[in-house]
Amino acid sequence: MSEPRIELPEWYPDWLPAAPRGGSPRDQSTPERGEDGDQQQPRHQNELRAGPSQLLGPPSSPGLLPVDSRTDRSLTSQAGASSDRGGFTRAPPKQILVTPSEDRTVKRRLRGIHLFMITLNATLGTGLYWRGGQILELGGPLAVLLAFLLVGILAWAVMQCITEMLCIWPIPGALSVYVSEFVDAELGIVVGIAYWFTYSVSFAALVATSAALFDYWPALRDNKRVDGGVIYFAIPLVLTMVNGLGIEIYGVIEVITGTIKILFLAVIMVFMIAINVGAGPAPREHRGDSYWSSPTVFDTGAAQNWVTALFMSISIATFAFVGVEIVAASALEARWPGSRSEDRIDSGLSRRSDKPLIGSSVKFSAIFLSVLATIAYTISGVLVSLDIPRDDPSLPRLSWVTTTVEPGKDDGSGAPPSITTSAFVVIALQSQIPHLADIFNAFLIFTALTCAQTNLYVASRTLFGLTSRLDGGTGQPWLLRVLAWFGRTNRHKVPMRAMIFSSLAFSWVPFLQLKGGTGTDTAIGMFIEILTEMGSVGVLIVWACECLAFIRYYHCIHRHKETLQAEKISQVRRWDLTDYNDYPYRSHAQPLLAYLALTGCIFVLVVANGAALWNGFHDLAFLASYLIVLVFFALWGLLKLIHGAQFAWVDLSNPQHVIKKIKTLHEIRLAAT
Repeated sequence: MSEPRIELPEWYPDWLPAAPRGGSPRDQSTPERGEDGDQQQPRHQNELRAGPSQLLGPPSSPGLLPVDSRTDRSLTSQAGASSDRGGFTRAPPKQILVTPSEDRTVKRRLRGIHLFMITLNATLGTGLYWRGGQILELGGPLAVLLAFLLVGILAWAVMQCITEMLCIWPIPGALSVYVSEFVDAELGIVVGIAYWFTYSVSFAALVATSAALFDYWPALRDNKRVDGGVIYFAIPLVLTMVNGLGIEIYGVIEVITGTIKILFLAVIMVFMIAINVGAGPAPREHRGDSYWSSPTVFDTGAAQNWVTALFMSISIATFAFVGVEIVAASALEARWPGSRSEDRIDSGLSRRSDKPLIGSSVKFSAIFLSVLATIAYTISGVLVSLDIPRDDPSLPRLSWVTTTVEPGKDDGSGAPPSITTSAFVVIALQSQIPHLADIFNAFLIFTALTCAQTNLYVASRTLFGLTSRLDGGTGQPWLLRVLAWFGRTNRHKVPMRAMIFSSLAFSWVPFLQLKGGTGTDTAIGMFIEILTEMGSVGVLIVWACECLAFIRYYHCIHRHKETLQAEKISQVRRWDLTDYNDYPYRSHAQPLLAYLALTGCIFVLVVANGAALWNGFHDLAFLASYLIVLVFFALWGLLKLIHGAQFAWVDLSNPQHVIKKIKTLHEIRLAAT
């Protein structure tokens, strides 16, 4: 069967190389000869070399370097009629292959339950057990309720936008591609880099966090042999090995760990309710309703008023929702039922079967995980506020402000005097139920490590999606060859190169705690905390860019709906409500919801994250909130400078260009199946 090809855009320069229909000799696996006459290695029939950084997809697909034909004129096609263009030969009508070679593809084996558990494992992390107590100390009981609820609504709105595009194009590097195709090519590249950074650094940060949780037990506290040999070395090695298993086995592991995590959460909530009604030998001096008698009480050392404390609480709660969008990163391995022959059809034709295929594997996780996470966070946060007062000295606090509570004071609860831990563990200690606090802390360690395992998976797939269509063949610049090296898979179709690099990129971070300790009162502790917080801010930036991409996509298809309808372009006719409609999913109240979601993301990035500075400037707070924003825009500007591109959105005004763009995305989707 012939490989799928697509026409290059009209704006693609005539003097760049291309493959004519049927394939030129350079496209086949015949040997080539270099200038010295030596025989070179044959090229794969699916690879098309077109300059130092041509992708194996459309020219506008995300890549890390621009197409620059000036550095490799010898690749110009010699086929077809000649025409003098300043020494160049006019190429025949150009086409480009979008099917990657076998070592640049992954297996589509994940079912809906696998996608759901992968997303759940990454979302229900330590934020569930740490952030509720931190927000309670900062802004009081009402702030706990509102912060989780408002951020949950924002996450749901963002996922409505992502889901609609994801159901049409579940492709490698989806979040990066959407921005590149509908907003700006360089911006899409930076979005992909920021997303990889978030989950790669989060993997290391969660390993470091697990060390702080192990320190809860006196026998392991400050034991550098255990920290360095077991926690910082052996555990990441095991997690990397688990990620190296075939996707079928890895999916089962995620289902098992996700199920255990759900059971853990249910057990904790049951005990929280039981403790609130008086279970346990410890006398109840306070009742939950008394803790809510002043719902807007706040930490005056951190904020000047309750509204400021609420804004800061919203910023903190955002960290807990990082991961709801992970289904977009794992969708490239989602199962598509049916034969390959059914899937490889003309992308310009309608296909009703796409709707149930996508809906059965991707849609549920993308739509409902944010809702379930909001419910879990809100209920658990309220239960915490009913079981412990806001000024309890053992609650986790912001490390960079002077608070009104005295940390480390022995309050008679049994909590280690120098350890600030999860509110759930503190409540278990105060209940004096034997070993309950130890069990809860073990739950937290399991949660942190399983979340780290999933974060490594996401980081590897993000890096693979960025590099899998890069051309790293002979004659390409060394940097491009290195980047393309990460876009290959092993014999089990696992992107091991991208995964190992993502694991090692920040593996040195936890080892810093061997010298600086696990607290945040040292320079090393502050550095690790900044890296952790930068991850959540990075995801907010990605959310905002995805909302903008959906807004432009929405207006684009409605602007050209007559042409799209006449050409019968499949899966983008959103306005078509007939029975033969093949549009996979329509999100609610669009485009208003997308505008509100974009506004909400910008509000959290600018206002809520900046609220920590309203009561005085703090270096840690500023760097944690804005360092990645500054780096993001600096990298975007650098790529613009390298590419010689203007700061302008992708032109979506020409209907024929839009049709070619949509068909290109359709072909990439079908090639990935």
